[in-house]
Amino acid sequence: MVNFRPLIHTAAALWLAGTLSVANAAGLLEHEVSFSEAEIQAAVERSGPLSRSYGGFATVALQQAPKIALGVPEGRIGLTGSMQVNLAGQPAIPVDVQGFAGIRYDDRSKAFFLENPVATSVNSPMLQKSSEPFVKQGVNQLMNTYFRNRPVYVLRSSGSAEELAARWLLRSIRIEAGRVVAVLSPL
Repeated sequence: MVNFRPLIHTAAALWLAGTLSVANAAGLLEHEVSFSEAEIQAAVERSGPLSRSYGGFATVALQQAPKIALGVPEGRIGLTGSMQVNLAGQPAIPVDVQGFAGIRYDDRSKAFFLENPVATSVNSPMLQKSSEPFVKQGVNQLMNTYFRNRPVYVLRSSGSAEELAARWLLRSIRIEAGRVVAVLSPL
């Protein structure tokens, strides 16, 4: 007598794996959780001011958190703010900054961070054109320092059921207009 039980179990396992693969590929097992622009802006505002000196030649200071715009430009996070730049002992110059950043998720800290913030423009009527590249470099360094260790959203272990699920099932993230979307999937 032939025992078909192992063959049936193997066939059932292959069918289940195939079904789950197709379901996952079709997005049937995925769930999305989103975080609003207001939630992320509130976290950025809690980060506080930051000042950085560049060898006594210049100081760049961010005295209040930049404003963010999710999805502006598309797929990115727009940043606008004001900084104070002090060049070689001169009075501080207010500089308006515009830029953008991406977002990354750190699984160890279960937190989202702005990634690679870049200043696209630095403007001030008091800033000499010859100083703009140096100021832009200082602003970029300050923005990278500012956002490197300051999460813009943390998945709390005491949070909602969706947050708890996201802590273990997060597969990808994307930025849309007004929100960050975390895609959850068991596969």
